[in-house]
Amino acid sequence: MRIFVTGASGWTGSAVVPELVAAGHQVVGLARSDASAAALAAAGVQVLRGDIDDLGALRAGASDADGVVHLAFKHDFTNYEQNILDDRRAVETMGAVLEGTGKPLVITAGTPVVPGALATELDTLKSADGRGLTATIAAGMAERGVRSSVVNLPRTVHGPGDKGFIAMLVAAARQSGVAGYVGDGSQRWPAVHRLDAARLFRLAVEDAPAGSILNAVGDEGVRIADVAAIIGRHLDLPVKPRPAEEFGFLGMVLAVDQPASGAATRDLLGWAPRHPSLIEDLEEGHYTEG
Repeated sequence: MRIFVTGASGWTGSAVVPELVAAGHQVVGLARSDASAAALAAAGVQVLRGDIDDLGALRAGASDADGVVHLAFKHDFTNYEQNILDDRRAVETMGAVLEGTGKPLVITAGTPVVPGALATELDTLKSADGRGLTATIAAGMAERGVRSSVVNLPRTVHGPGDKGFIAMLVAAARQSGVAGYVGDGSQRWPAVHRLDAARLFRLAVEDAPAGSILNAVGDEGVRIADVAAIIGRHLDLPVKPRPAEEFGFLGMVLAVDQPASGAATRDLLGWAPRHPSLIEDLEEGHYTEG
């Protein structure tokens, strides 16, 4: 297949692209910068210059492809609501191009949050706003002849080189001198290794039935206190509860118990994690080196 990938040089995309290439697919990657274009070209990927606000580039990439994997998202939390709307416009633009073709469109969202309960794939369709609404719109494209699917990523997509929430917790611990957590630390986060997530995206574009909602969940719920304990041990810092405000916007995320299940995804596509769990990854020490 000739697969158009947005966000091809990002944290998840840079794992998805080699996964697709290794499976024999031809990849066209959207690149918004010279550095991204160079990285994709070095990986043997055809480059299409543009970004998710360039609707002409999105139409061109989708119309010339056998399938689309949409990974790009503007992770600027100071303008998050607008970023969601821009992402939705990109999804609708590419979906319109693929309408009636039966070709796959795989998009990215986050695992649903059902505070204190184990969220499932179906909980995504209960969302009336945010990225959950975008996921619902994408799944509904199945009725218009698009083999659409949604891969929900957990709060943490981990592995060497991760600069996401876990890396932020490590940085906060270094700055404050305390490996902190919010409340009693019993809140749980789902997680997945980026290489396991990459394999699920490949399976989705190859085989996911139209309208599928998939949860890329390796760990259903890792306690934040356990994460803090490992960070504290590796950095030789005390482990204590800290006010949510000390973590900035991350404090709101840390305060919510939000485990998620990927059982239905595993049954549907035969996907199962093969790479280290979040706890195993933390114990390897790459998050706390230097």
